[in-house]
Amino acid sequence: MVTSTISNLRRISPQDKAHYFFGYYDVPAFSKNNKLHLAHRVQFWDRLPREDDVVEIGFIERGKSTFTPLAQTTAWNFQQGSMLQWLGDSNSIVFNVRDKSTFGSCVLDVSNGEKYFYDAPVANVDRQGRYALSINFSRMFDFRPGYGYAGIVDPWREKDHPEDDGIYLLDFRDGSVKLILSLQQIWEFSRQWLPETHQKILVNHITFNPSGTRFVALVRYFPVEGSDVRWKTLAITASADGGGMRAMKEGYTVASHYYWKNDEVLMIYAAGEKDIQLYEWNDRTGEERALDPAFFLSDGHCSYSPDGRFVLYDSYPDQERYQHLSIFDLQDSPPLRLGKLYSYDKSDLDIRCDLHPRWNRVGDIVSLDSNHEGSRQIYELSVS
Repeated sequence: MVTSTISNLRRISPQDKAHYFFGYYDVPAFSKNNKLHLAHRVQFWDRLPREDDVVEIGFIERGKSTFTPLAQTTAWNFQQGSMLQWLGDSNSIVFNVRDKSTFGSCVLDVSNGEKYFYDAPVANVDRQGRYALSINFSRMFDFRPGYGYAGIVDPWREKDHPEDDGIYLLDFRDGSVKLILSLQQIWEFSRQWLPETHQKILVNHITFNPSGTRFVALVRYFPVEGSDVRWKTLAITASADGGGMRAMKEGYTVASHYYWKNDEVLMIYAAGEKDIQLYEWNDRTGEERALDPAFFLSDGHCSYSPDGRFVLYDSYPDQERYQHLSIFDLQDSPPLRLGKLYSYDKSDLDIRCDLHPRWNRVGDIVSLDSNHEGSRQIYELSVS
């Protein structure tokens, strides 16, 4: 069986018995000089992480395939790891941690090993490395274990839309943490579109725009008992202080992976004027444009190249269990299908291995996670 049709794909994780992965598609994996690639190392891949399962945090030196461990954490999952990423253009990294009763985050200076701990976990960091948005990862675990963390019971578990939980802003400069938008406020904004009067809601994904002045968040509700609908999504945007809330579409519907193009425009796979498609949506005007209805026929992890010309896109496994990787040229050239990778079936959606392709800092290398060789590993390919 051919497990990969990408000719220039090369494994950068070590050739040992451990499993390696980075995590999500829209956070920086490559260092500023593109020589180091962040990674998680773990000894299993066939079940959900339990509360005491440790993952090692470190980096791979590209070209040498050596892993340098830096720290450990028990706040992680297989989809997004520990939210491990470079902090802006610095030599520091940030990742989430857990003590017995709370989740938090750690900033570690790779050059000297100094660590700084903060009282909130990060869900997204602005590109300048000044602020982070934080959400309730225990509530997330109850909703989708593959995106939350085990080990701590949600204090608001019995509350549908608490007024003292929601979206927080962490300031790395002074360590302050502030609730900027509560679930109660979001519920009041969107209750007219919810299927039940008191629907339990949460924030699933959240991301700053490039300047850190606004953010997009996917608000979802817990499944309704007796309904065959798992959940639906309301995509909202708001200012960095929680004000100026807007809805991308009026109603809870389909909205999935997204990526900011600039401070006003983001692309998102969602329900729009041309059915469910990949759109560019203007946060300020509400205008939308389908990128290519003939090509983007299914959901995928999408990102713009650093120069904004190309869109990187992957797929979930097809009927033969192949995940496809493509690049779309926004200057009207035909889409380029880079190839496909076999995905070993782990049955549980929360431990699947999505490709989560991501660009390096200049846009000539793409890295991805894959299990096509029978273990979870990190690969890269040249797209120059």
